[in-house]
This record gives sequence, structure tokens and C-alpha cells, in this order.
Amino acid sequence: MKRTLILLGLTVLCLTGSRAQDLSRSRAHSALDEFRKEARTDFENFRKQCMDDFLSFMRNPWKAFESEAPKPKPKEETVPPQVAPEEDRKAPADDTPVTIDGVVPPQPEVPQPKPAVPIEEDKGTDKSMSFTFFGTAASVHFDARSGPKLKGLDVNDIATFLETLEKNGNDRLIHDCLQIRLTRHLSDWAYLQMLQALAEAAYGKGTSEAELLKAYIYCLSGYKMRIAHNGQWVKMLFSSRNVLFGLPSFTIDGDTYYCADMIMGSMYVCEAAFPGEKQMSPGITERQQFDMRASEPRTLVSKQFADVRVTSSVNRNLLDFYATYPTSYYGGDIMTRWAMFANTPMQEEVCRSLYPQLRQLFNGRSEYEKVSRLLNLLQTGLEYEYDNKLWGGDRIFFSEESLYYPYCDCEDRAILLTRLVRDLVGLKCILIYYPGHLACAVEFNEDVKGDCIQLDGHKFIVCDPTYIGAPVGHTMKGMDNATARVILLQ
Repeated sequence: MKRTLILLGLTVLCLTGSRAQDLSRSRAHSALDEFRKEARTDFENFRKQCMDDFLSFMRNPWKAFESEAPKPKPKEETVPPQVAPEEDRKAPADDTPVTIDGVVPPQPEVPQPKPAVPIEEDKGTDKSMSFTFFGTAASVHFDARSGPKLKGLDVNDIATFLETLEKNGNDRLIHDCLQIRLTRHLSDWAYLQMLQALAEAAYGKGTSEAELLKAYIYCLSGYKMRIAHNGQWVKMLFSSRNVLFGLPSFTIDGDTYYCADMIMGSMYVCEAAFPGEKQMSPGITERQQFDMRASEPRTLVSKQFADVRVTSSVNRNLLDFYATYPTSYYGGDIMTRWAMFANTPMQEEVCRSLYPQLRQLFNGRSEYEKVSRLLNLLQTGLEYEYDNKLWGGDRIFFSEESLYYPYCDCEDRAILLTRLVRDLVGLKCILIYYPGHLACAVEFNEDVKGDCIQLDGHKFIVCDPTYIGAPVGHTMKGMDNATARVILLQ
């Protein structure tokens, strides 16, 4: 009997404790829900206040700014390619390290801008529209037919257009755009181009409404932009961490803003800033996922190594994107412009097709043998031509472009070689700049003789893919490693 009472008491205590725990959990959930509601209300109030202030500022008179001419790409005398004399190819390599003071550091990686306030996925229309950018299909929630229209180009008309976009609840649209940026691994420049394609699909190419829709999404995605008009059309100006070549610009409050179109002259600009805005960065740190449109296969053959013969195909949609990409530099150093291209990862489709072929040729070979084969493949398998003759001015290639276009120059070969060596051999590389010429160097784990550059105790052996037939460790005639500059790569 006594034992039964004890068990009954314990059961009551357990049940009471369980109910207490359930009650505690219920109260905790209720408190959490209440906190979330309050937080959401606070965010909505903050967002409303930010937008009200932004639009209120916009309704004031805008200041006139004069555009600055596009910064021209640097021009310099180009060193022509050389064929290494047979006697030099067999000559013993100099192994005296050269220490260089002119070192260009890599650009620090920065996170992509994000919205200053959370974007609510469920706020917006159920209607959707489709569009394509660089051959890539996409869809977002936006009712283009019932979207706002500009009545004129008065500052009040522009502010009212943006106010209507905000009141219509287009968070779902912005959320969709950010999801595309995330899932497609789009760089800031690609995201800007995507928004351009979306806005033109909604309102038509060259329309002021398209520019304002792009500006609205870009701003609320966290990017720094300004809106300008000249009485005939509206343009969105964007700010960049890098100095961009080839685009007209405006200096506003000490920052440089660029216009994606070649619009020159005087523009009235709204200087209103949105909280948390960040400059875009042109760097490409991930493999961007555009829909695949394969190019015709191209075969490269090494003249020195008979077994080194590879075939590759690249994504034409990616090449279309690269054709829009502006050359730029960062940190006030024009020498950094090549690193932007050299640090861009090779596209996944190319890696899947080209890299297994090369790895098979590398089986059982030393680091020196692997790099020697890659070096000669680019020296003798690619055709050289000057950018001025082909493109009317300097144009730096991404790695895939050198695999596609029939001609390339010294900088393109150096960029491609450093990409292949880093990916396939796993060795660190640097770019070497001589006036009018770009080569590279590789840090081997094994003892390799040759012309070398000393950097913080690390020895990099010169590899020049434009010095035709020259082995690893040979510097092109007329190039002085002691006065060269080194560009560090990631």
C-alpha cells in the first residue's frame, strides 16, 4: 500500500512537471512569436521611415552635375612574342634569385551588399514574368502590365513612380532577384546586368521606367546608387569599389558613380542616400551559373610534347557576359587590373571536360614535368595577335576566352597558365609585369632551376607562355626581373 502511494505520488509529480514544461514551452513560443511580431513591425516602421525620407528628399530640386569622360584603358608599347633560340633552350638556367620591391597585393574579398532591412518573401503579387539574361531563363514575381507608369520627368513624377512600386508591395520581386543572385552565384556586375534585362523585359529597352525599376531593386538589394535625369530620360548611376575603364562617370559627394550607357553631358542627380548602401565590386569569386550554350570544340596541341593534345568547349552565354565586363583597378593601383581576370575561377563545364584530359597526361609526372607540358601547350598551341588589331584597343581575356577565341596575347596566356597551374598542379603563381609584357612565375615544392624571383623567402620560377619554346625558368630576352613588378594572385 505504502509503495503504491509512493508510485502514485511520483506519477502525479511527473505529470505536474510535464504540464509545467508544456506550459513553459507554450509561454516561450508565445513570447518568441510576440518578439517576432514586434521585430517585424520595427523593421517595417524602419523601412517605411527610410523610404519616406528617401522620397521626400527626392521631391526637392536636384543638383546639376557634369559627366566626366570615360577613363581610357592604358596604352603602352607592346613587346612582340619571341621564339627561344635552340641553343638557349638547352643552356643551363641561371638560379640566382632576384628580390623585387614592387609587389601588388591581391584585392581583399568583400561580402556582397545585402538589404538594410529584411525583405519579406510573401509581400507582393502572385503574378510572375519571365525574362532571359545571357541566354539564361529566369522568372520573378512582378505584374508588368499593371506596373506604374511615368507621367513625366519632373522630380515629383519620378518620386511618385518609386513610391507606387513601394506601396504595391514588391518585396517578393526583390527576394526573387536576390535568390537568383544566390543560386546562380552571380557577381555584382552580373547581378546588375540581370536587373537590366529584367527591367527591359518589363518596360522595354531604353525606357525611363526600366531604369527606375532597376534602381528600385538595386537600391533595396543593398547597393549604392543615385538617380539622374536630363529632361529626356532617366538613368541609374551606380558606385563601384574599383575604378572602371570605358564608362562615363560623375563625382558625387566624393564618390564616383558610373552610367552603364554612354550618356555624356549635364545631368540632374538626386543625392539621396539609402541606409546601409554599399558599393558594388567587379570581382568574380565564384563560378557563375549561366545556362549552357556550348561552343564548337577546339583542339590545342603541344609541338614539343606529342602526347599533349586536348579538346575543350566553353559556354557561349558566359562569353557574352564577359564581353560586357569592364576592365578596372582597385586601391589606386592601375597594376591590379590583371588580377581581376586571373583570380576568376574556370567555369565548371570547362573543368569537367578539359581538366580530366590534362590530369590523365600528368599521371606519374613531377611538378616540373606537368608545368612544362602546360607551358609548351600554351606557347605553341595558341596563336598570338595584338589586341589593337583585333579589338581596337586593349582587352584582357578571362581563361575561357583564350580557349575560345582564335588569337590571344601575352597577358591572356599568363592568366590562363596561372589558372591551369593552380587548379591542376596545386602550385602558387604570380604575374610578372615588364613594361609592355606580362609573364608569370610558379612556386614549386621540388628543386627546380631557372630564373627566379624571391618573395618573403619563397622562390618563384619564371614561366613565360609568350617566349615560344622556352623551358621553365627562362626569361624572355630584353626583360629585366630586377625592375619588374609582381602581382600576387589568390
